[in-house]
Order: sequence, then structure tokens, then C-alpha cells
Amino acid sequence: MRLNSLALRLFATSAAWTLLALPLAGYIIYALYRDDVQLSFDAQLKKLLTQITIDSMSTMGDEPVNPPNLYEPLFEVTQSGWYWQIRPIDGAPGRTLVSPSLATAMLPSPYDRKFPTDDTGTRWMNVPGPTGSTIRILEFIDSPGHDPEKTKYSIMVAGPMDWFEETVAKFRARLTSALSLVGLGLLAATVFQVRFGLLPLRRIERGLASIRSGQVERLEGQLPAEIEPLQTELNALIDSNQDIIDRARTQVGNLAHALKTPLAVITNEAREDQSAFGSKVAEQAHLMRDQITHYLDRARIAARTNTIGRVTPVDATAEPLVRAIERIHREKGISIDYAVQPGAKFQGEKQDLEEMLGNLLDNACKWGKRRVYLTATINSQETTARRKLTLTVEDDGPGLSAEQRAKIGKRGLRLDETKPGSGLGLSIVTDLAASYRGRLRLDASEHGGLKAVLELPAA
Repeated sequence: MRLNSLALRLFATSAAWTLLALPLAGYIIYALYRDDVQLSFDAQLKKLLTQITIDSMSTMGDEPVNPPNLYEPLFEVTQSGWYWQIRPIDGAPGRTLVSPSLATAMLPSPYDRKFPTDDTGTRWMNVPGPTGSTIRILEFIDSPGHDPEKTKYSIMVAGPMDWFEETVAKFRARLTSALSLVGLGLLAATVFQVRFGLLPLRRIERGLASIRSGQVERLEGQLPAEIEPLQTELNALIDSNQDIIDRARTQVGNLAHALKTPLAVITNEAREDQSAFGSKVAEQAHLMRDQITHYLDRARIAARTNTIGRVTPVDATAEPLVRAIERIHREKGISIDYAVQPGAKFQGEKQDLEEMLGNLLDNACKWGKRRVYLTATINSQETTARRKLTLTVEDDGPGLSAEQRAKIGKRGLRLDETKPGSGLGLSIVTDLAASYRGRLRLDASEHGGLKAVLELPAA
């Protein structure tokens, strides 16, 4: 995909949204899951604390009783991370009870550290446990028999935060893997979606290329509703262009016929008048005829070059032209060597290519000694709309100096009056090439003569 392509813009927009939305969604899901696990963990601690409080403090005596371990088997495993502890607060005398898992260690009291109570009167605190790992302590203050007049005891239950963090970490890893796969899948789906969605534009591109190459005259085929109006407007534009060209050709033809008869009458009358005035009128009438012919030809050429879909194979045009010009100059024994790249096509009318190529070959044969060289190539690296057809005609004649090459090509200018012709050949080639947005360059040939390089649009 090119940097300025519509496909890249669509893909970049979708990819940016995916890369933004998925991490944000992952963070929200992770935060919600962490809170849910935290609530579940805290609910388990609170349930254990409630059970131990009821079993130890539901007594008529002045001291708590040792609760039976019917809640969590890990309370029996030394330094398992699961602990309970009962002891009097504020240094009051009384009995201290601990779970077997706590062994000789003691849990710090949130009450002693002035932690506030929640709505249920319990205190929460995260501190390093006996093994150094973080534990979460839940504490409740009560007295035996729930009598406020008796000694108050701190009942604490603790659970390992390692279990909580490990559970959350596993979920985070699985969530990251899942969202990464989803992200890759979305990016792949985006690439497919962009390419599939833009396929109709590729069809339009191929259709326009077919029109340019002369294979079809209109943009046909079923297209999506969103771009169907584009197809309609393009076909209307092609029809309008053809109508304008047809009208221009008609007007040019009408003008040619309208001027032909009056000019012929003026010329004939002037030739019968043997005076100086008659000669001057005949001379100017001849100039008028040449100028009218020139500009009518240019109008005709302009009408043809603006026509979409005119394509001329170079090889099929060059071969008979080469043979014809060789026969014309057979007295000199001129041989034309030509090489045409396979598939080379000219984006224009056949007669215009014949006129340009014929003038160049004829000029080369006039000045060449034994051989004339013709090559035709296409710069296929360019896009279809920018491809150029390069026609090179060289001879082994005397050649021209840089100053002479700068002058040649002007209408009616001839460097050697001994050679046959009107001096219009290269001028016609220059005008025709310019009408196709091409150009003619003259240079020195490695064969000793003149090298004419004609660049034209390729189909």
C-alpha cells in the first residue's frame, strides 16, 4: 500500500482504533476482574472471621474458647499464609489463642495501629506475614458472650495476598494472549475488508485502462450502489467527449469545403492576370491555402488526439511503412533496420503515427548513406497513464551541428535546397507530437548522422 493510498488510510484508521480500544478494554476487564477477585477474597475472610467469632465468643465464661477448625484446612499447616488469632486488647489480662499455622508468631493488630473500622465494625490491613509475604488481615473486636462488660478481645483472620496476586496475574496473562489474538484477527480482517471493499475501484481502474487501450468504449459491469453514479457520470463524460469531437470534425470539414472553392477561384483568376498585382494575389492566395491547410490539419489532429480509446500497434504500422520507404529510395540502396518492442502500442490514430514515422524515415533516407535505424521501446516501469513510447530514427549520413539542429524543424526551413521536399516534414512531426503531448528531440547519432527521438503516449 502506498503512503497516499485510500487503502492505507482505511487500514491505519482501523488499526489505530484497534490498538487503542483493545488495550483500554483489556485494562477495564482486568480492573473489573481484580475487583471481583478482591471482593471474593474479602468475602471469604469475612466468612471465616464470622465463624471463628461465633465459635470462640459464644460462651458464658470470661475467656474465649478455642474454636474447632472446621473452616479452612490450611489453618493446620504451619506458615501456610492462612491464620487466625484471638487475644485481649489494650494489655488486658486474658487468654491468647492462635491457629496451628501461626506457630510461635503473632499477627499485628489493625486496632493497635489505629486503622479505622468499616460499616460493619471490622478493620482491614495488608502487612508482611511471618514468612515475609504480604497477608491481608481482617479484625473484629468482641467480648465473651458478646457482653460489653467483659474483657474485649481482638479476633483476627489473615489470608495470603500471594494467592490473590497469582490468580489475578494468571487472568492477566490469559487476557493479554486472548486480546492479542483478537487484535491480530481484527487487523487481518481489516486488511481483507479494505481490499474487498475497494475491489470495485480496481474494476473501475481496469475498465478505464481498457477504454484507454481501445478494448472497450464504455465503462460496463455491475458496481455497488455507492459508486454506480460514478460509472454513470464517467460514461456520460465519454459520450460528451465523443459528441464534441464529432461536432469539431464536422465543423472542420465544413470550413474546409467552404474555403476550398473561393480560394480556387481567387487562385485561378490571379494566374490569368499576368500583371504584378495578379502575381501578388496568386502568391498570397497560395500562402493562404498553405496556412488554412496547416491549421485545419492541426484542428483535425487535435480532435483525434482527444479521442479516448484510439490505439495503434507500432509493429503493424512500422513494417509496411519501412518497406514502402525502402522502395521509394531503392536507387540509393538504403536499408532500414528496425526493432520494435513486442506489444508496443501508440495511444493515438494510425494515420498520425504513419505521418510522423514516415516523415522521420523519409528524412533519414534522404540524408543517410547506406543504413537507417529505427527502434521502438516503452518505459514499462511507469503507470499506464504515464507510459511513453519512444521512437528513435538514426542515419549514417553527414549529420548536423548543434546550431543546425536548433534551427531545423521550423516550418518551411530547409538547410539544403538540393534535397527534394518542402521543408515541412519535421515541422509536421513536431506539431503532431505536441498535439499528443509528446516531443521530438534531435541529437547526434553514434552512426555518424542525425538521431531523431520521438516521445509519444503509449497505450
